[in-house]
Amino acid sequence: MQLHELKSQFKKKNKKRVGRGGKRGTTSGKGQKGQKSRSGHRIKPAEREMIQRLPKLRGLKNKSLQKKPIIIKIEDLNKKIEGGIINREVLIKAGLMKKSDKKIKILGNGEIKKSFQVEGLKISENAKKKIEAVGGKVV
Repeated sequence: MQLHELKSQFKKKNKKRVGRGGKRGTTSGKGQKGQKSRSGHRIKPAEREMIQRLPKLRGLKNKSLQKKPIIIKIEDLNKKIEGGIINREVLIKAGLMKKSDKKIKILGNGEIKKSFQVEGLKISENAKKKIEAVGGKVV
């Protein structure tokens, strides 16, 4: 007699397969017939469903369509540009902005030692004072 020839004392009972893929039996907690017991029963507009999936964005309205300007500090100009005229082309060559950037604003963070002539760019009051104090111009 070998191991595979042994017979069990108890009869093997087949389980009844009911309510597969759910929890606890026949209807899997969905109740009986009806629209809500079927698969995909949620009836909601696609937009509302998207908003509910992203809860942090609820209530945000009237988002500005205008992009904020790219900020360039005076100390960056001091480091990367040798002085003279500053405009879009000079800033692109110096690597301080991309060609695709639309708006630029120069802020007065840091110290300035070289004199610049700023042309066609937005500039803060503080930056303007610092540039003019060193002998530069804002056009």
